[in-house]
Amino acid sequence: MALGKDYSAQQCSIARALEVVGERWTLLVVRDAFYGVRRYNDFLTHLGVPRAVLATRLKRLEQAGILEKRRYQESPPRDEYVLTERGIALWPVLRSLGLWGREHIEGVLPMRVFTHATCGTELGSYGECPACATAVPPRDVRMLPGRGLDPEPDNPVSRALLAPRRLLLPIETDRV
Repeated sequence: MALGKDYSAQQCSIARALEVVGERWTLLVVRDAFYGVRRYNDFLTHLGVPRAVLATRLKRLEQAGILEKRRYQESPPRDEYVLTERGIALWPVLRSLGLWGREHIEGVLPMRVFTHATCGTELGSYGECPACATAVPPRDVRMLPGRGLDPEPDNPVSRALLAPRRLLLPIETDRV
């Protein structure tokens, strides 16, 4: 029996969510958007995804209200992709999936460390600040390179992401 393209027979909110973000590249695009990647070529460079796949994923995320396309240059016309509030609401999912991978996949070292930008404390398992006893929204999360990251990456996006930075702020690459 062939695998269907949707989960319409499932009466389950997880199945419905998978229809939107369940494809393998989709959550990686959303992850990169949290990291500050906004431009098509930067997604392409960082993810190594085929162009057609990336174009399709960006369009679907835009249609789902997770990303918003914004014009940043008129001549020639160029757009960037920014997370909407609906997209930002996926932060706990990505955070949990990353922690699960670190804890349950053998040999996975922390690639990124997420801290509360206000006090510098590493976030707890649920994205909370243990020191401040408060939930930390993504805009107040600072990302630092973890010991599992390659310290000399081969692309400008990965190099830009080595610097400590707040989530959601656009990256600046060393491209000329």
